Amino acid sequence: MISALISRNVTIRGNRTSLRLEQQVWDSLDEICKRENVNLHQLCSYIETLRNKSSRTSAVRTFALIYFREASTEQGHSKAAHGNLANKINER
Repeated sequence: MISALISRNVTIRGNRTSLRLEQQVWDSLDEICKRENVNLHQLCSYIETLRNKSSRTSAVRTFALIYFREASTEQGHSKAAHGNLANKINER
């Protein structure tokens, strides 16, 4: 499968930047935002607080992967706190 990178502007912790990600990743982020009742900027800002030494795009991809991987089990669904990410964001 060949997938082109798509650039979009996002505001992360008050700073405007762009991310180049595959359409599938953008679609995943949109779905996470809908499930969690947050916007893309809030989600990316939250991911930034979790980022360690990886690149920003890698952190975003990894977050989406972990989110859906954890959601694939009942226990993971509870651990992922689906529907409660807005609360976690507001705590930071």
